[in-house]
Amino acid sequence: QVHLVESGGGLVQAGGSLRLSCAASGRAFGTIVMGWFRQAPGKEREFVASINRFDGRIYGADSMKGRFTISRDTAKNSVYLQMNMLKPEDTAVYSCASRYGAGASANSDDYDVWGQGTQVTVSS
Repeated sequence: QVHLVESGGGLVQAGGSLRLSCAASGRAFGTIVMGWFRQAPGKEREFVASINRFDGRIYGADSMKGRFTISRDTAKNSVYLQMNMLKPEDTAVYSCASRYGAGASANSDDYDVWGQGTQVTVSS
């Protein structure tokens, strides 16, 4: 099984930037598509973006008004989420997820492995 290790969460001032990291470890050949989701208190989990770790294909990044960008580092088996112009409304637990299928998906049910989540808090 692939394990996902997240880092980069924390407290940031509104208008600032933050970069989240998600490193895949475990089997030499693991999942193909990795994505980011977020969930604020009392709200449903929301898809942010996904990327194919090997060919770099991106899906869903525009849903965050162009402020968030997903990227990859194949050599490090890592995926990143660059978050710019952060707003208090962005405060949520951000989770990294991965699926074995090669197709992109915004549906959390399609993802097989989940990280523990990292808290992002944006102060006003």
